[in-house]
Amino acid sequence: MSELISVSQAEALIAEHMPTFGSERVRLDDAAGRVLRQAVHAEHDHPPFDRVMMDGIATHWSDALPRRLRVAGAQMAGMRMQSLPGEGSCLEVTTGAMLPAGSDCVIPVEQLRRDGDDVVLADDCHPFAGQFIHRRGSDCVQGTLLLSPGMRLGPAEMALLAANGVASVEVAAMPSIAIVSTGDELVDVGAPLGEGQIRRSNDTAVRTALRMDGFDRVAMEHIVDDETATRERIAHLLERHDVLLLSGGVSMGQRDYVPAALAAQGVRKVFHRIAQKPGKPMWFGIGPRGQAVFALPGNPVSALVCATRYARPALRQAQGMARPAPEYVCLDQDVDTNPTLASFVPARVESDAMGRLVAYPVPSRTSGDFSSLPRTHGFVQLPPGPGRATAGAAAVFYRW
Repeated sequence: MSELISVSQAEALIAEHMPTFGSERVRLDDAAGRVLRQAVHAEHDHPPFDRVMMDGIATHWSDALPRRLRVAGAQMAGMRMQSLPGEGSCLEVTTGAMLPAGSDCVIPVEQLRRDGDDVVLADDCHPFAGQFIHRRGSDCVQGTLLLSPGMRLGPAEMALLAANGVASVEVAAMPSIAIVSTGDELVDVGAPLGEGQIRRSNDTAVRTALRMDGFDRVAMEHIVDDETATRERIAHLLERHDVLLLSGGVSMGQRDYVPAALAAQGVRKVFHRIAQKPGKPMWFGIGPRGQAVFALPGNPVSALVCATRYARPALRQAQGMARPAPEYVCLDQDVDTNPTLASFVPARVESDAMGRLVAYPVPSRTSGDFSSLPRTHGFVQLPPGPGRATAGAAAVFYRW
């Protein structure tokens, strides 16, 4: 498939061919940010007992509840259940304690006055049965499905795992990823620049993007513009990694050796070239052991756009994450579109007074101009078409 394909076709083909990487069991302490690969059910009722919601006293309510009550003891958080002795009495209670047996009303300390061994209700205190009591099972009952496979484990999810005794958890395994920069003109970040040279930056940008998604098994490589070296190094990397993300050498120039080197190592091309700007030369294929290979253009904006639009979502999908709903923004101004290519336009986004998310385009002068990207939050995708996308029009937004 060498002709230009659409953005949606590229996305569908990647989803169709993308491998999965299995799962592994890790300690709860090591699960933060990982993708869940098991269902988690409530270990017990939540809360597991009738729970006091305020510091104060617990008593048995009735229409004839006296305004003065005798304090007969205390029910503190973490104590075994105490019992209310009888009518006209109460127990001091703290937030989170079990509701004492025989009581059905909690009166907060702010509505009480202590008088020796008694408490006196304030004049404006009008208690009722059931107040400030968190009933057993009112949040969920034992066996309720709490977490489903494909969820990323953030603070709330981690709290649920801990509260339900999940000391080890099955999560998506982390693939081993190699990010490969190609080109004689590239030197390391700390190296002096010779004539005609630039420092490598695409690999740093893409690695950072992957780390923001939780992918931390990432190595960086550099291959010079040599056909034999390209083939040998790609063969070496395919043996050691689940995913390759190459930058540069993928177009149609006389020194663009990557497509031929991949084919020589048994990597099957799924597509090459997408009807989009920037990033038209992008290549995707599958290796002989199911390795996913993304060959991105070498220009910095193109590489980051393609990694964000295709590689990152594909890797999240491979871990079992559900595809998120598109994020829509309103354009702040008219934006030129291309008659035949989808346009990816960098933009910053802000909420306006009406609660809309507004995109303010910050177009790059060329696909090699990444100096303006730090002033953006991502890019809008505009479909092909003559003329312009008008101010106020909705567009899908992709965050870096």
